[in-house]
Amino acid sequence: MVNFDKIEEQQRGLIILFTGNGKGKTTAAMGQLLRAWGHGLKVGVLQFIKRPQSNYGEALAAAKMGIPFFSLGDGFTWDSKDISKSKQLALEAWTKAQEWILEGGFDLLLLDEMTYLFHYKWLDVNSIIRWIKEHKPSQMHIIISGRYAPNELCEAADLVTEMLEVKHPYHTSNLAAQKGIEY
Repeated sequence: MVNFDKIEEQQRGLIILFTGNGKGKTTAAMGQLLRAWGHGLKVGVLQFIKRPQSNYGEALAAAKMGIPFFSLGDGFTWDSKDISKSKQLALEAWTKAQEWILEGGFDLLLLDEMTYLFHYKWLDVNSIIRWIKEHKPSQMHIIISGRYAPNELCEAADLVTEMLEVKHPYHTSNLAAQKGIEY
């Protein structure tokens, strides 16, 4: 029989990373967030790339559940009309994430699509890892998601899951993104 009281004594905040080229990074992160919320943990979400005016299902659900949720980007960077603005918005999102981490008001914080900031060299991964380790409250869990996670981030994380695309209807049937599945 599992002694859950003993397990709780061993808990500490984890750094969790969902990465890879397959679909499901944000989906998995939101599932983890929903699980934590269900247990009464205080959770929050910052999206680094998605636009605030987009109606993604996860944002709609968070609003209904009273979960702090901010999309601070200007859309997918490959569609950007002004990459310097995209960078500025992403860096502002990191400043907001730092504020939330320092405030310590969350048990679990999701930094969705943050890995792109490392991929585009907008932030130095080693500096960010160091900052998080120095400032993250000991019991706070941080989930980072996105493609192209650098090796340094994979090594620093406590849990890493890589999503591998085996088959996707967009590639096999030219089927567009579907509400409730991709967004």
